[in-house]
Amino acid sequence: MKHIRTALVANPSMTLPADGMSRWNQIAPFSPFCREKFRQLVKAGRAPQPVKFSERCTAYPNRELHRFFADPLNYKVEVVK
Repeated sequence: MKHIRTALVANPSMTLPADGMSRWNQIAPFSPFCREKFRQLVKAGRAPQPVKFSERCTAYPNRELHRFFADPLNYKVEVVK
């Protein structure tokens, strides 16, 4: 994982788009957490909730990911009524 993070520093043009959806492999270089910890945070409502497109295709809204990465300790899922 270390080589991915150094690649981001070497190539600052690699960013997470503001809009759209991203799968885990696309957000992993930006995440301070491993995949399992991120899954646990999602389950606890402390990380963006995924959108399941099919049995094997799940993605996360980029706007929510940006909110989460800006302040991961205080992030809470907003409940829409």
